[in-house]
Amino acid sequence: MKKLIGFALILLVLLAACGRPADQSTSTEQEGEQETYTIRIAYLVPEEHSAHIQSLKFKEKLEEESDGRLIVELYPNGQLYGSDREAIEAVQLGNLEMTIPAVAPLASFNEKFLVFDLPFLFNDYDAAYTALDGELGQELLDSLEQNDLKGLVFGENGFRHVSNNDKPIQSPEDMEGLKLRTLENPLHTDTFKAFGANASPFAFGELYTALQQGTYDAMECPISLYYTNKFYEVQDYLTLTGHVYAAAILLANNDFYTSLPEDLQQLVMEASEEFKDEQRALAQQQDVEFLEQLKAEGMQVNDLIAEQRDEFRQAAQSVYEKYESQIGKDLIDRALAANE
Repeated sequence: MKKLIGFALILLVLLAACGRPADQSTSTEQEGEQETYTIRIAYLVPEEHSAHIQSLKFKEKLEEESDGRLIVELYPNGQLYGSDREAIEAVQLGNLEMTIPAVAPLASFNEKFLVFDLPFLFNDYDAAYTALDGELGQELLDSLEQNDLKGLVFGENGFRHVSNNDKPIQSPEDMEGLKLRTLENPLHTDTFKAFGANASPFAFGELYTALQQGTYDAMECPISLYYTNKFYEVQDYLTLTGHVYAAAILLANNDFYTSLPEDLQQLVMEASEEFKDEQRALAQQQDVEFLEQLKAEGMQVNDLIAEQRDEFRQAAQSVYEKYESQIGKDLIDRALAANE
């Protein structure tokens, strides 16, 4: 019996020894596997919006050119967060790697960004691009690192316009008493209060229902969002006020970004630059197409003539005076200089 037990033990030892090379080989393969990084990008806009369309290309480039080391997951339509502010907070805290919010809510995290929300700051797209893509824009992107954020590039939502269910807007007096939803940004709210509206911020993801139920009877946003979110179903009149140019921004968690190997950081920046250029071009193309669709859906659209727009500019001067000390006159003057 003892011989049998001894033989069994010897056999077990031999079998174990035979298994060791295979185990070591597997371990070596695991150690040799490349490290992967997952980038979850959450944003409010729906699948038809230019930001989502370009995000698909952003994802494709990062995954292909990183040879699978980067894995990108897209969450459009407010799937993860119901407001830009919530998404920005999640990125700041490291609970989300990236988001593409409107720039306006960033002012709650970094007040320098208030400068881009001043009404009638930029006369046209070229002026906006000169400021955003130049020294001023880069300075503000860099300043986000103190907020644990990495500002990659500025995208585009476009010029914002006003809609309501009462009548066409021709002057600030026409906005008197309108219950108007604004972005989560005090400067935006103060601007519409200066126009006479009963303005207050509200989460974008719940806005359609609020308009439908009459909680608000007016709103403002870019043309693309009017169409892709079907606001034409709950808003009758659209006035092309162009009261503010709305940039979007590609934001990452700064710790996550700096944790990437240098070559992947460079790839993310390269893909971000491509996103910026292509998304802006598509956004402008969509604005033309979507405006025609809004008219076809029954929205009554009116544009402001120069004299009418000047009335709004004059009414907005009190906002410049109120925020000059907070933003800084130098910052405001540098932004305005982009119009020259």
